[in-house]
Amino acid sequence: MDGGGGPALEPAARHGSHDAGYDAFAHAERPRLVRFAWSLTGDVGAAEDVAQEALIVAWQRWDEVAGFDRPDVWVRRVVANRAAGRARRSGRELRANGRWFGRASAVTVDLGPLDEAFWHAVRLLPDRQAQAVALHYLEDRSVADIATVLGCAEATVKVHLHRGRLALARTLELTEGGAP
Repeated sequence: MDGGGGPALEPAARHGSHDAGYDAFAHAERPRLVRFAWSLTGDVGAAEDVAQEALIVAWQRWDEVAGFDRPDVWVRRVVANRAAGRARRSGRELRANGRWFGRASAVTVDLGPLDEAFWHAVRLLPDRQAQAVALHYLEDRSVADIATVLGCAEATVKVHLHRGRLALARTLELTEGGAP
């Protein structure tokens, strides 16, 4: 977006009233995209922004995206990439702002202590491990589906899930039986 005041309106001018199929797609996917983005960012506002950005990209390219076998998978890849980029930028911004404004606070979803600890631990994982774990546990996606979303081989997804689970077990101090 060029910041020129009209980027959000430009696609409307280009596409007219646009396809009703997009509206149904966006309405159905938005809540799930926000949850997925939240699982990666830990911030409700950032998650809503990331989901909205992904839906804007889908809208701008709807003629192409609508032709995909799985537009839902494509838009999740956009969310995963945007969330990873936002995390990198956010870390730099927090460090810079921390010098000026003190400790920054993040908006979080009200969760029980176990859920909060789990998703915090997921966000500490490397990006692809966190994405694979979030897609698997939050959206109950198969290894094949996760591979499609992340654009990698199924074996790679299995490695990400395995390493992510091991790291989570260490972080959360879980034993094989699931008890602390």
